[in-house]
Amino acid sequence: MPEKVSTVDVRQRIGDMLNRVSLRHDEFIIERKGKALAALVPVQRLEQMRRFARTQAIGFLEQQKGSGLTEAQAADLALEAQRSARRPVRKSKRKAK
Repeated sequence: MPEKVSTVDVRQRIGDMLNRVSLRHDEFIIERKGKALAALVPVQRLEQMRRFARTQAIGFLEQQKGSGLTEAQAADLALEAQRSARRPVRKSKRKAK
């Protein structure tokens, strides 16, 4: 279970946290104002999550299209999905009268 830490704690303890992540494979959820903002995980875990997501995307697309998808095509689709997920959601601003 990842440990939850505030952004202030991260600033104060980043060296210790990086050591724990690299040596003990600990994971941290970084929060700001009680809301999850980011995660600090070992690189191997990140790569594992990416491989899993790519495999799931390939399986889903094969079901949808009924035809095979090359690894390069799947990688392109995954990158496109990643970019669209990273786009900030703009909230409409109402003008106060």
